[in-house]
Amino acid sequence: MTGRIAFQGEPGAFSHLACRESHPDLDPLACPTFEDAFAAVEEGRADLAMIPVENAVAGRVADIHHLLPESPLHIVAEHFSPVRHFVLGPPGAALDAVTTIASHPMALAQARRFIRARGWTTETAFDTAGAARLVAEAGDPARAALASRLAGEICGLTVLAADVQDDPDNTTRFIALARAPAVPAPGAEPCVTSFLFRVRNVPAALYKALGGFATNGVSMTKLESYLVDGQFTAAQFYADVEGHPDDPPLKLAFEELKFFCSEFRIVGTYPAHPGRAARV
Repeated sequence: MTGRIAFQGEPGAFSHLACRESHPDLDPLACPTFEDAFAAVEEGRADLAMIPVENAVAGRVADIHHLLPESPLHIVAEHFSPVRHFVLGPPGAALDAVTTIASHPMALAQARRFIRARGWTTETAFDTAGAARLVAEAGDPARAALASRLAGEICGLTVLAADVQDDPDNTTRFIALARAPAVPAPGAEPCVTSFLFRVRNVPAALYKALGGFATNGVSMTKLESYLVDGQFTAAQFYADVEGHPDDPPLKLAFEELKFFCSEFRIVGTYPAHPGRAARV
């Protein structure tokens, strides 16, 4: 065991915070890209990868659903992390002096009303913590970063404004990926099952494939499609459902689904995070 958990971004990124919240016993491993975080686990340099998949305000993290089908990793947990955005400036800076704010585009979108009300110019950065580092290096009191408090502490920045996210319930859902599955025992606790599938090229295939979830009373909490292999006629679907594959209702629903599928793969069955119930 390496005792490490990989995340995309620089130290202080929101993914870094999620690692500390969910797995404080593991050492965080910063990775430049999502691909690098996946690779760290696949190659044994980390035990887990903490990956954001969707935000309550900004929507899905599109890159992830293209990486999951190609990866041998398994989802073993989920984590819901509240998002708190801070305006960070160099020591001695004042909020009224700020004219430009830098951050990741998704973070800027999550504080759009706050930024627009002040008429600030926005600068995009590769990630929120990276924006904090650049602002610290520049030392310009007119430039601020939108990032976590942790990023400010790491970079030596001052908090100019706290909790500036437009939605007070702003939350990001993360998944933890590992080399081996860690499927809970049936009936031990509420579970979520994530899977990928492609329907056969027959009329109303998707409608027929999903019918089994309705007739068996299985709640589907997520369904997304995206094009694959550069074809506009071929779509792959990613879905989350509540339940364990050994539960009779979900087992029956999967049997019906697979009848209309050309491909089907369970990516993970894992405990439902308490934050999931809070989002219902």
